[in-house]
Amino acid sequence: MTVKEETRFKVPYLPSSKDQTLNIMKLLEGRTGRLADLGSGDGRVVLAASSAGFQSTGFEINSILVAYARSKARWTGVPSGQATFVQKDFWNTDLSTYNNVTAFLAPGVMGVLGEKLLKELPDDARVIACRFPFPNWPQQSSVGSGLDLTFAYDMSSVRSHLRKVPNTVVS
Repeated sequence: MTVKEETRFKVPYLPSSKDQTLNIMKLLEGRTGRLADLGSGDGRVVLAASSAGFQSTGFEINSILVAYARSKARWTGVPSGQATFVQKDFWNTDLSTYNNVTAFLAPGVMGVLGEKLLKELPDDARVIACRFPFPNWPQQSSVGSGLDLTFAYDMSSVRSHLRKVPNTVVS
């Protein structure tokens, strides 16, 4: 990815609301495994997911937010193996080992993020998008309303749907 392309994909920090975080957790009910929060900000989604039993990793490029999230995790006693915060660009990270992914980004990056997730995630993965849905992806379900609207997508259903759409390449 060129510097110009990378800059185009940067998203300003906007923390998830309490309701949005609760909506994410509702859409993850009954699931287990590894969770990646893309653009994890202050870590609130990672901490909520880790307290629900997920092995959670927050990807964040802002060093101040990573330090804050790590401090918050230590202060609240979350084991480091349960909630990890890395200062790393998720665009340059292989996400294939995660079966749960959450993202609260911007509408302009959702299409490109969708392409990345289609290439990398396993069929049993669930993707949760906050506020901004993935274009052309069929929702499994949604929770909330207005600014707290949160969408769930199951990768096997997304791939099955996209195979039926003309001129769509599905990984």
